[in-house]
Amino acid sequence: MSITAGIDVGGTFTDLILVDDATGEVRISKVPSTLDNQAFGVLEALRRIDMPLERIDSIVHGTTTTTNAVLERKLAKVGLITTQGFRDILELGRRTRPQAYGLTGSFVPLIPRELRREVPERMDAQGNVLTPLDEQALLDTVHALREAGAEALVIHFLHSYANPAHEQRALALAREHWPNPYVTAGHTIISEFREFERGTAAAVNASVQPILDRYLQRLQAKLSEAGFRSDLLVMQGNGGTVSARTIGRNAINTVMSGPASGVMAAAYSGRLSGYPNLITYDMGGTSSDVALIENGVPKVSSELELEYGMPLHVPMVDVHTVGAGGGSIARVQGSGLLRVGPDSAGARPGPICYGRGGEQATLTDANLVLGRLDPQRLLAVDRPVDVAEVAARIEATIGRPLGLDAVEAAAAILRVGNHNMAGAVRLVSLARGYDPRDFALFAFGGAGPLHAVALARELAIPTVLIPVRPGLTNALGCLVADVRHDFVRAFNRPLKDLSDDMLRACLQEQISQGREAIARDGIPVSEIQVFHHAQMQYQGQSHLLTVPVDSGDISVARLQDAFAQAYWQRFQVELSELRPVLVTLDTSLVGKRHEVALAALATRSDDPPAPRQRPVWFAETGWTDTPVLTREHIPAEGLAGPAIIEQLDATIVLDPGTRARSDTCGNLIISL
Repeated sequence: MSITAGIDVGGTFTDLILVDDATGEVRISKVPSTLDNQAFGVLEALRRIDMPLERIDSIVHGTTTTTNAVLERKLAKVGLITTQGFRDILELGRRTRPQAYGLTGSFVPLIPRELRREVPERMDAQGNVLTPLDEQALLDTVHALREAGAEALVIHFLHSYANPAHEQRALALAREHWPNPYVTAGHTIISEFREFERGTAAAVNASVQPILDRYLQRLQAKLSEAGFRSDLLVMQGNGGTVSARTIGRNAINTVMSGPASGVMAAAYSGRLSGYPNLITYDMGGTSSDVALIENGVPKVSSELELEYGMPLHVPMVDVHTVGAGGGSIARVQGSGLLRVGPDSAGARPGPICYGRGGEQATLTDANLVLGRLDPQRLLAVDRPVDVAEVAARIEATIGRPLGLDAVEAAAAILRVGNHNMAGAVRLVSLARGYDPRDFALFAFGGAGPLHAVALARELAIPTVLIPVRPGLTNALGCLVADVRHDFVRAFNRPLKDLSDDMLRACLQEQISQGREAIARDGIPVSEIQVFHHAQMQYQGQSHLLTVPVDSGDISVARLQDAFAQAYWQRFQVELSELRPVLVTLDTSLVGKRHEVALAALATRSDDPPAPRQRPVWFAETGWTDTPVLTREHIPAEGLAGPAIIEQLDATIVLDPGTRARSDTCGNLIISL
């Protein structure tokens, strides 16, 4: 029995859920995020739950520190040492352009050219030494980069995936002469054959390493001063947690930890509710994140590109983001087409209805005009704005250019926004060989439940799940996330050149490394699950496919059959005349942590409020007098749409023709 807190720092709010296993007690807090120093928001959220920190056994923290640092380019100054003649790999990239058409566009590498230096050394693609490492030149370069003001160092040599000996020796020498522990060797982050991708991952790691390390040290110190006795746990982008003591060397693994925590909460909730196959849909103020969960396990990818020219080929939960959130701006283009997003009104000035000076119509404004939102229940409103004023603004900027009145224009904004979000769902399902009708839609975030039924209807998804606390789901993900470590071994060789013994030995070595890593974390786990995957391609191709592997029955022949099946599922094409290539063999070890009773998160009230109704516009029926209920007072037998269900952190819209009921875990199950 323990007391555990999950804390997620978002762009607007810092959310906390604390669970006491012994008593079943749940405490919740939600405070504004302090983006200049996230630690202040975390400490304030802990203060408000009124629980002495010495009584809390573990704190799991999802942070946007590294993601924001990369996207905003607020990074540490980094020096690079690479193979002679290959100084510009990080700038040359993949011969692509930021814009496909036209003669304009720019790309700024993470490490400027004056901080990229070369030393004599060279391996060939088979790992044979062509030029020995010049150790004196290396040490001279290390000192030169220190003098130039570099705070972190990257060592990135050609073909280190085939033979890392030169990188390992350079790493040992550099650590003896570098003034801090922020030294990264490319092969220790990812060991793949593509120099640009491997170098970029190492550069990102080094760029955020000092930032994350200083932040976690400050936070851990503050928590310890207040009485917290354990190590802080940190969410990773792969959906697992790791001790703050060990995350410093692999800081890149915390990129995208926020979206990953929501997906982990969805997987956990779906398993308990009997829906192991889910499409997750997290809609916030700026964007929507969509992911796919099959058999209770989120899809993990090593092909993420955070932005143009920044591939992060480390295992991360496969989340697709589209610029469609509550603050997405609607405008009529010069061609007469209505566009919603990707630009957003943000927190300032925000939607028109927030009264912060916003003048451009957004999805939130459209929902308000259509009666889906209660103007009296909007959070963080500076100056109440009358619904008629919002409607007039929508009619003036959207309706008149399109020949529509205010309601028709708001409905059009809603339709286009839903279409954009449906496109994101198709990218993680249909485009990858999955039928959305075989999945349930798990909708969360502040605005997800508002659009979930309309989105499911457009995609013919039969069931929608709304969690107990849609607006706190990411914090729940931190609470239920397991301990996880991923290991990647590069082969980049045709399958015919490998043996069954080589494959088995690789997997056994990775399993041993994973068990040792979990033991070092010192985090109690009930069991350890092991997953294996292979990254494969046909010879001559550039894209990769992920193939699940059975460690107890792995062989070259079975791997070839599994790849052919995966290729058929994705592309409906057989290429039996081409030779399959094993690029990497990957192993993930997941240490399962304690369970959380989701029903305990529900708000309870014995005094039902007086029945309410308000007109709400639906595409099927137009304006309809619609019952408005609170989440805790949904009838035991369920209810039929149309209806509006309100709670503190979300509003749920039930369209006509739907039916909703609560399950034993507190989730709302909506059937279309």
